[in-house]
Amino acid sequence: MMLTRIWRHKAAPAGLAVGALALALTACSSSGDAGGGAGGDVKLTIATVNNPQMQDMEELKSHFEEDNPGITVEFVTMEEGDLRAAVTADVASGAGQYDIVTVGAYEVPQWGAQDWLLDLTESLEGDAAYDVDDILPPLRDALSVDGKQYAVPFYGESSILMYNKAMFAEAGIEISNNPTWQEVAEYAAVLDTDEHAGICLRGKPGWGDLFAPLTTVVQTFGGNWYDENWDAQVNSPEFVEGVEFYVDLLTEHGQADPVSYSFTECLNLLSSGKVAMWYDASVAASILEDPEASEVAGQMGYTHAPVYKTEESGWLWSWNLAIPKTTKNPEAATTFVKWATSKEYHQLVGEELGWTRVPPGARTSTYSIPEYQEAAAAFAPITLEVMESVNPEQPGVDPQPWVGIQYVPIPEFQDVGNQVAQLVADAIAGRTTVQDALDRGQDIAQTAGDLQK
Repeated sequence: MMLTRIWRHKAAPAGLAVGALALALTACSSSGDAGGGAGGDVKLTIATVNNPQMQDMEELKSHFEEDNPGITVEFVTMEEGDLRAAVTADVASGAGQYDIVTVGAYEVPQWGAQDWLLDLTESLEGDAAYDVDDILPPLRDALSVDGKQYAVPFYGESSILMYNKAMFAEAGIEISNNPTWQEVAEYAAVLDTDEHAGICLRGKPGWGDLFAPLTTVVQTFGGNWYDENWDAQVNSPEFVEGVEFYVDLLTEHGQADPVSYSFTECLNLLSSGKVAMWYDASVAASILEDPEASEVAGQMGYTHAPVYKTEESGWLWSWNLAIPKTTKNPEAATTFVKWATSKEYHQLVGEELGWTRVPPGARTSTYSIPEYQEAAAAFAPITLEVMESVNPEQPGVDPQPWVGIQYVPIPEFQDVGNQVAQLVADAIAGRTTVQDALDRGQDIAQTAGDLQK
């Protein structure tokens, strides 16, 4: 069954070549000043990704334009990889083509530290009506550098285990709100039948595909990409154990042809009743509960991300609105960014488009709106609970020298993650062993680690 509102996952995106980002991280881009304003005729150009929430923002922009005469907003909508390439090239060259950009939690701290983005701290904290403290603390921390906030979340997410309650009931299985990975593996073995697979997991190569969920598994098994000294840990016993567990679970009780599956493919499989469980982004729940897009609406259950040696293992991601310092219209751009991430905007989306379409995981107050509570009762509480429980400063067993869960916020990580993901995908496909794949991955990761020392 085709989904009417298919969601291209943004949890840990891929597609930007490391060379482009490396160029951006060495380029001089301090060309923006405080010129421009909300007065007069101003056209704001926003570069954004083509997902449903951003399409909703474009649909509702007329409300902003009516309330702010003289300001018009033009959306330039792109596929995820194209967006990242275009935005990075624009910021790196200082061209100033975009007044507002949609960027991920991966880029914001790097670009903020390079002074490429407008510091929004004073504008946000000085506006009592905007209530910046209402933004979920983990997201606000992830978008700040040295106490300065360089972006605001349009929506946020963590990762959860989604399961078909009817299949579990038929198999006589009861699941807790905090399952372990070992328990999940046992359930998958029982639920793997001729009619449906036991679990769906990403196997498609890519740092934002395969390694988004796999990094969280590695972390709860006690591994991580690097230690505190930036020495790579890719072939450490804990990293190997986590990857071997994931690969075994996927190949023994997962979907057929796993290396072709990422977010959308697993979403389609679960929504059509062809798999019993799926571990992935929490934003999927709103689609699974939509009867127009899902055959299993009303039949789903949701738990915290499975764990092993840690108390939590969910990831943390957000798509955010930021303003390049190259903009000629900083005041008008700030006005729009605040409007699109405000409490009032969430209310507008609910009233105009439907309450399940309110951007999730950004503001605490959203989860207190009665209409949203009713419409999103199946998934809203668990989403907020998990997002407030994860620890991006130390998601694994050991300390790490960066803030982030399913990614390492260094420019080289995209290339490292992509290469190691391809090696692991080869192991999933049976072309190599996990140990051999990660031994090769260790050398790749160490080269990048040496640059951080």
